[in-house]
Amino acid sequence: MAKPREVTDSTFEQEVLRASKPVLVDFWAPWCGPCRMVAPVVEELAVEYDGKVEFVKLNTDDNPNTAVKYGIRSIPTLLVFKDGQPVGQIIGFRPKSDLKQRLDAVLT
Repeated sequence: MAKPREVTDSTFEQEVLRASKPVLVDFWAPWCGPCRMVAPVVEELAVEYDGKVEFVKLNTDDNPNTAVKYGIRSIPTLLVFKDGQPVGQIIGFRPKSDLKQRLDAVLT
């Protein structure tokens, strides 16, 4: 079963920027309530989009460099990367339908 993988400042380039498929990055922290709300939605999407989109999580407390590099000021923030470039951003908790719409736009 597909499940979001953890990435770090040191693995971000290899896991996200060099990925052959689009990647959704969930910027989160353990103390963040809305992050805990969006996590199961991201896990459901990882199953639905298995083979089409990679899903990863980056703990901003443990990996501040990547968060700063991409201007993450509020969490949860979901960034979608395609060909190493950010192509979509969602800040805060959003319904699953909104996330699917963003992903489908990247895939078409």
